[in-house]
Amino acid sequence: MFSTTVTDTGQITLPEEIREHLKLVSGSRVEFVIDEDGQVKIFPLNVPVETLSGILHQPGKEAATLEDMESAISEGANIPILA
Repeated sequence: MFSTTVTDTGQITLPEEIREHLKLVSGSRVEFVIDEDGQVKIFPLNVPVETLSGILHQPGKEAATLEDMESAISEGANIPILA
């Protein structure tokens, strides 16, 4: 476990091990999320899109077709689909 100190202005320095694990460099952006259990999670926002491949996969759930996606977008935007 790692710890740090909050300054008078609310700033913290992330420990080197955390920065390396999240692949953060100077200028990197992060997002803080409070989950349903009240735990705070930190997510790097400069993640290459390739590393996100498969994160939404749900075993046993059938993949949507392009037609399914176009239909859902059309319904959400209330626009007709052009054939």
